[in-house]
Amino acid sequence: MFDKLEAFEKRSEELNGLLSDPKIIAQQSEFQKYAREQAEIAPVVAEFKEYKKISRQLEDCEKILREEKDPEMAVLAREEAAGLKTKKEEAVERLKVLLLPKDPRDDKSVIMEIRAGTGGEEAALFGSDLCRMYLRYADSKKWRVEMLSTSVTGKGGFKEAILSIQGKGVYSKLKYESGAHRVQRVPETETQGRIHTSAVTVAILPEAEEIDIKINPADLKIDVYRSSGPGGQSVNTTDSAVRVTHVPTGLVVTCQDEKSQHKNKDKALKVLRARLYDEQERKQQEEMARDRKQQVGSGDRSERIRTYNFPQERVTDHRIGLTLHRLSQVLEGDIDEIVDKLIVHYQTEALKKDEGPKAAGLKESAPV
Repeated sequence: MFDKLEAFEKRSEELNGLLSDPKIIAQQSEFQKYAREQAEIAPVVAEFKEYKKISRQLEDCEKILREEKDPEMAVLAREEAAGLKTKKEEAVERLKVLLLPKDPRDDKSVIMEIRAGTGGEEAALFGSDLCRMYLRYADSKKWRVEMLSTSVTGKGGFKEAILSIQGKGVYSKLKYESGAHRVQRVPETETQGRIHTSAVTVAILPEAEEIDIKINPADLKIDVYRSSGPGGQSVNTTDSAVRVTHVPTGLVVTCQDEKSQHKNKDKALKVLRARLYDEQERKQQEEMARDRKQQVGSGDRSERIRTYNFPQERVTDHRIGLTLHRLSQVLEGDIDEIVDKLIVHYQTEALKKDEGPKAAGLKESAPV
């Protein structure tokens, strides 16, 4: 581990030299390449420098303890040493997390698909609540959101909503939102005050570029038809709605929100690319899972991941055993605490799998 960290630090110094070289500055493509590399390793190098600083302070403190004759000064030095040991251990843990292999999809934008499950109209209404929650959260992160497709019920619920959420690191934040979200509340139509349980599924698909997924136009079957609204009434007098079928996989995407057939087709292809990319990644993960028996952080969307209990003003994430009694704030998009704790949980799980015979080596002191 520490050999790798020393190599990162040495490379950072080399990159600093390259980025100040006039010849490199004059070649913008080369300059950008080195700048990206520097940005990627900078957090690791900064944390490693902090670790070495703490190590030096601890060594100085321990030296004082060995040589100090004054009992009062020795007590102070012992207390300081204890604090520095804790800081050093915490720094090692942060370094281990920073050295975990990065998910190459983490920087991608996403396609979010929200679908009403069991519960009929009540599930659709909660689907609209979840959609609003994620829109508020995206707004707090300054991400750009585009509604790609919606299927609305007569009461304003979402049978289905498909959104494009664009920004740096969106997938890294939202990937663990995939799964079944359960709601427990008294529906507006319930006259006897009974609590009903409904479910909504959320799928988070990393947005695929054309370079990620090549679609052969010959594999597509494209149908056009007139858009319809709640209850089936026609909302457009032209054939602007588009249904795209990917023949080899049988995947079907429809889009009718735009009045332009061309725009609906572009949106449908965007969703199709994301689904094909997700399917490709899923197959690769399944192959890996067979080798290591279980998958960490797969975000399986068939699994019940969270319960929103309205009578108790409670949100519970079942994967990490986290319960918050501030449901109203969560539904207003305040989900940072849940998102951050999920990330820490899955990083910890990944570390457990990453540690093995080499784990003892992580306790060694680095050169300072």
